[in-house]
Amino acid sequence: MKVKPFRGVRPPKALVKDVASRPYDVLNSEEARKEAEGNEKSLYHIIKPEIDFPVGKDEHDDDVYEKAVENFGKFVDKGWLVQDDKEMYYVYAQTMKGKTQYGLVLGASVDDYMTGKIKKHELTRRDKEEDRMKHVRVTDANVEPVFFSYPDNEEINAIVDKVISGRPEYDFVSVDGVGHHFWLVEDNRDIERITEIFAEIPALYIADGHHRSAAAALVGAEKAKNNPDHKGDEEYNYFMAVCFPDSQLTIIDYNRVVKDLNGLTPDEFLKKLEVNFVVEPTGSEIQRPKNLHNFSVYLDGRSFSVTVKPGIVDDNDPIEQLDVTITSNLILDDILGIKDLRSDKRVDFVGGIRGLNELKERVDSGDMSLALALYPVSMKQLMEIADTGNIMPPKTTWFEPKLRSGLVIHLLED
Repeated sequence: MKVKPFRGVRPPKALVKDVASRPYDVLNSEEARKEAEGNEKSLYHIIKPEIDFPVGKDEHDDDVYEKAVENFGKFVDKGWLVQDDKEMYYVYAQTMKGKTQYGLVLGASVDDYMTGKIKKHELTRRDKEEDRMKHVRVTDANVEPVFFSYPDNEEINAIVDKVISGRPEYDFVSVDGVGHHFWLVEDNRDIERITEIFAEIPALYIADGHHRSAAAALVGAEKAKNNPDHKGDEEYNYFMAVCFPDSQLTIIDYNRVVKDLNGLTPDEFLKKLEVNFVVEPTGSEIQRPKNLHNFSVYLDGRSFSVTVKPGIVDDNDPIEQLDVTITSNLILDDILGIKDLRSDKRVDFVGGIRGLNELKERVDSGDMSLALALYPVSMKQLMEIADTGNIMPPKTTWFEPKLRSGLVIHLLED
């Protein structure tokens, strides 16, 4: 893999908590407006600049993108964002619920993305790609990082351990209780060795940020095509990623709730489940699934453990063995008539970070008729699917914690 250090654009230590924000795609315009209220230094003014317009402004209007450029310039002019003097890597660590994961912030290769060495496990939507492409084009920067994983490497771990033994550049806890810790990798020998080690790593895997990855790579490729003097070493040939070793990452469950039972009574639905599953009542509280191919179903004030019968699933097929595939095909499609998870309004998705009580409450309130709790996908499954060129069904993986935006920015023209 081709990676490179870069001269990051970052907030001064005293301002980092004011500048740093959640990623643009985890909250809507009004939520961003509320979070940024009274804080002119919030990165939302750059990544969600519609908040600087009257309520109801279309975030895709041309003048909204122009506002992002204006605000970016303002942040630099006022010293809220300052570029480092030398190219370097950075270590970004996150702590949630007592567990810390350590990632390297680096420039990932556009060419590696375009040739498939940076591997995907989800489909992207062109409209979402185009939105982020416009933002990258107008700001001429990767303002927010993408979230990658790589096969664990002992020598990289040793370099990271050495770096984090020093005082962090940033060290703070965000409003959601997640700790964010950030170090500079300034030693030239460490920088050179990181580059060399990654050159021997066969693949990087997109964990979170498929649309941002696609947008960043496509803009880089555009710039190369439009530059008659293109050499291949320009800054736009790289985009910003935070790369974590696969052993440190945890994927949490991504669950489903369904509006109705497709004309069935609760008992008729349970009877149909018994064709392919062993169904066992577990009381009135929804339970956490015990292992792969075991699910929890909650409806009509009752909870059930549902386990796939032997011989139903081909566990040698990387897609067929996924619990999201099993539930999509044998429950949502076959029994409930939900054919397309991307478009059917009868199904909704609940990230496991919200807890199982969220599922129970959605059903007990009458908002939904059925909740389906899934066992989370493993990093091993994700990497196997990416390695075989397959694509996961929609809403399969949920990574926590999310990367904080605004700790460092990568300019495409250095």
